Amino acid sequence: MKVGIDTFGLDHGQSGLGSYLYYLMQNLEEDKDIEFELFGQETDRYTYKAKFDVEYTAVNVSDNVRKQRAWHFFKADRFAAQREYDVVIYSAANRMIPSSFSVRSIAIVNDIVSKQYNDRKDKYFRNVVIPSFKKINAIIVPSEFVKNDLTSLDITPEKIFVIPNGIDHSIFYQQHLTDVEYVNIKPYAIKRPYIIYPTKISGPDKNYEQLINAFNIFKEKTKLEHRLVLAGSQTDYAEEVMKFVLSSPYASDIFMTGFFPHKELGTLYANADACIFPSSQEGVGLPILETMASGIPVACADKGALSEISGGNAVLFNPDDVDGMAAAIEKVVCDNDVRGSLVERGLKWAGEFTWKKTAERIVEVIKK
Repeated sequence: MKVGIDTFGLDHGQSGLGSYLYYLMQNLEEDKDIEFELFGQETDRYTYKAKFDVEYTAVNVSDNVRKQRAWHFFKADRFAAQREYDVVIYSAANRMIPSSFSVRSIAIVNDIVSKQYNDRKDKYFRNVVIPSFKKINAIIVPSEFVKNDLTSLDITPEKIFVIPNGIDHSIFYQQHLTDVEYVNIKPYAIKRPYIIYPTKISGPDKNYEQLINAFNIFKEKTKLEHRLVLAGSQTDYAEEVMKFVLSSPYASDIFMTGFFPHKELGTLYANADACIFPSSQEGVGLPILETMASGIPVACADKGALSEISGGNAVLFNPDDVDGMAAAIEKVVCDNDVRGSLVERGLKWAGEFTWKKTAERIVEVIKK
């Protein structure tokens, strides 16, 4: 069996979807029944290396989203047939996907699809992506929440496979830390103690305004020295978040890092006092598991897939209730009994999520 894997739409490895494919390739085992082949831009020839030899076929398409979408719409399925693939995996299916499938195909979907579908301005998603999802042979999602979201758009539930994402336990693990004042992670020097919110700054559904207001209440009530670290790459919405930060009486205690190297996140997480994750539109919520694996207590929104992903091992709050969020922050920072319980349970829960398990289950779907 020959399996083609699409590397388009993954931001050259510098996004969650890019990390997904990177870890998938790193954890695939050589299989005498399957020949894997990657295809995409020449610049990504060495971005997603496997532990064994995997051929890479470069496609002559410029680094332009519209042109890449057009190639997928008109040419990708024909390309797959010419390469004699038996199965194709479209790794960024919600970004670019063929309009028809003569070759059996699998879509990887990590996002809450209805959010994009309901955006009347996103005609590509409404007119191309959803019709293609209805035609494709199989869809792999990271949570029951995303599966239910897809079925709400009349996509056949029987072809949707829930396979949780893994985490890299060589980066995210409980560390025995010295009592230092600053965490030095070049080019950053972050003063302890601090609370983290690790996610891409991408829009209002991340609830930064509510979080900053809750942090203000927490600081005013407890008088503690904790800082709030917003760690994640930034979009244009970061300017709006900066306005929220500057309006805070504790602005000097709020730090926006911008893009943070993935391999350094383990050190950032392990030195934090807690992780607060108030996003209301998450289909995965992987940072919750990563912080748990680092031995850090978590408080997160009871929205999206977060309550499912946290497995009852986090303090849940309504992200629209600022006072409730502030109380959740205080609980995971100040209540030692709660902290101890969350750390112990979180370590055990996060230990169940590995990329090896994810890769094995994806191979099962390919063979099916």
